[in-house]
Amino acid sequence: MQLQDAPATYLFKLWPWIETNKIRIACGGGIVVVAIGLISFYSWQRNQKEITAGETLSRMMSDSGTTTAAQQAGLFMKVAGDYPGTAAGQRAMLQSAGMLFAAGKYADAQAQFQQFLNQYPGSSLAAQATLGVAASLDAQGQTDSAAGVYHRVITSYSDVIVAGYAKYRLAQIDERLGKLSEALNLYEDVAHSNPGSQLGSEAGLCAMELKKKPSSATAPAAPFQINR
Repeated sequence: MQLQDAPATYLFKLWPWIETNKIRIACGGGIVVVAIGLISFYSWQRNQKEITAGETLSRMMSDSGTTTAAQQAGLFMKVAGDYPGTAAGQRAMLQSAGMLFAAGKYADAQAQFQQFLNQYPGSSLAAQATLGVAASLDAQGQTDSAAGVYHRVITSYSDVIVAGYAKYRLAQIDERLGKLSEALNLYEDVAHSNPGSQLGSEAGLCAMELKKKPSSATAPAAPFQINR
């Protein structure tokens, strides 16, 4: 019985203090209410910004067939600038860099992929951006630097698909440099890690061809692209 009456007893003892400080308590409660309102408004505004950014990006993706890759890169970058910090803004910046790569502007693409990493280092898209830096270096003939960044993608990120692309590109570099054993191991690793996918199938075919003709070289790497 005493345990059940404890809250009431405590409130009875506290009541004189409440009566004495009720104005202060009311003001404090008002501040809490205002703070909650501001937080709620900020969350609503952020959600609206995310929705608007997503709608804008989707509209641009559907209209992209009427412009060149270089023009698309500028349009996507505008979305990234208009909606910084949003998921759609991040995707737009990455898409812009990919469009620059597709247009053959490899140095510009590299700079934009790196800008993404500088601005959003903790993004879930950081692995793709790092792969973009490596592919841009590779396309510019900076083989050693590209290989180093491919290694970073493989060791630093858990994204299996992105790591598979990095290993595949690294295998192509090794094959061009005559490191056939290393290339074969990478091709087979990609084939086993990505069964049923286009990447896995291509890696498996490269491994088979490498076993048949160990002295042959692969064709230059295809443009950077990730189909998820």
